[in-house]
Amino acid sequence: MARTLLLAATALASQGCFSAGYLAQAARGELGILGAARPIPEVVAEREVPARTARLLLAVRAIKAFGQAQGLEATRNYERYADLHRPAAVWVVQACAPLAFDVRHWRFPIVGSVPYLGFFDAGAAQSYARSLAREEGLDVDVRPADAFSTLGWFQDPVLSTMIAGGDEALGDLAEVVLHESVHATLYIDDQSTFDESLASFVSDRLALHWLEGALGPESPETRVWVAARSRRRAVLSRLHRAYVELAAVYASPATDAEKRAAKERILTAAREELGLSRPLNNAALAGYKTYDTGAAAFERLLAACGHGWPRFMRALGTLRESDFARPRQREFDDVVDRLVRDPPGALTPPATGAAPPSPPRARAPRARAPSSCPRPRRRSRARSSCWSG
Repeated sequence: MARTLLLAATALASQGCFSAGYLAQAARGELGILGAARPIPEVVAEREVPARTARLLLAVRAIKAFGQAQGLEATRNYERYADLHRPAAVWVVQACAPLAFDVRHWRFPIVGSVPYLGFFDAGAAQSYARSLAREEGLDVDVRPADAFSTLGWFQDPVLSTMIAGGDEALGDLAEVVLHESVHATLYIDDQSTFDESLASFVSDRLALHWLEGALGPESPETRVWVAARSRRRAVLSRLHRAYVELAAVYASPATDAEKRAAKERILTAAREELGLSRPLNNAALAGYKTYDTGAAAFERLLAACGHGWPRFMRALGTLRESDFARPRQREFDDVVDRLVRDPPGALTPPATGAAPPSPPRARAPRARAPSSCPRPRRRSRARSSCWSG
């Protein structure tokens, strides 16, 4: 385990991609999480563990089984629990050009580029973000993430940061487990917007299905989570409007001074309408786009699959890097719609009496950064929108 991280760090250092300090904190952070993880049955058997935490942890097996029945990969993730004794799993840094949605990417050997970095220390994340703003003149955004996936390199545990404080905790936990299970099922290198948006689309809908099936649509947990989901969608809709307005400004022949004035006006209006206290800039909006793009295309494919999730995942599992026009593609409706127009065999329902095909297998793990694929916090400690903290 430590040797694997050391080899990954050495490979990165040899490419000159990151400072030794970043690599060291990434290795220490991941090893700290893995070292703190213990089997869930062992944790829930301890008297000092709150009964509420124990109940939530015991639900994880059922959530995973439900995901597998819907075509998600069976893994050994989330069989252990790690109490991190901190408010976030990692702090995610994103950056973007100030007058264009030109997102800063960091390149990893073998696996390509990612549009974010994960730091296990909030101060280190803030310091690096300030250096990006100062030295490269970029808009920067730092936000806490409740969870992240190592994409098959390690057996990811349930983290204490994945457990919310209110009745929405069960729905939130189901959504995170299902989100990361989508990554274990299908992950296309150099297509982070597709990967994250797919995981968000699937987990958002499957979490609701699981809650309604397990507890009923009128249970307090289901109703609270649905209300929070509705508020989140309203926030995302408003942020999408701001993104579209700004994209039009940046593409216009206006001067840079005029673009900055329009940017200030658009962002101020969005912040005031949503009651945001945290900064809103290009990096924050680009971060939202990474996780919430292509829903309409995914809906069309799901309908073409007869609203069957295993068929939906099998169809998407036929995609390869070559199906995308370029790396880091921001819009991919055409890629998904090709599956609707020219369906692969996976889209065709099996003949009566025939065994359904197996869901797509995750590819063999490849060298990835220890903090790959962070899951952004949806709510603050007060469990409000992640854009209000």
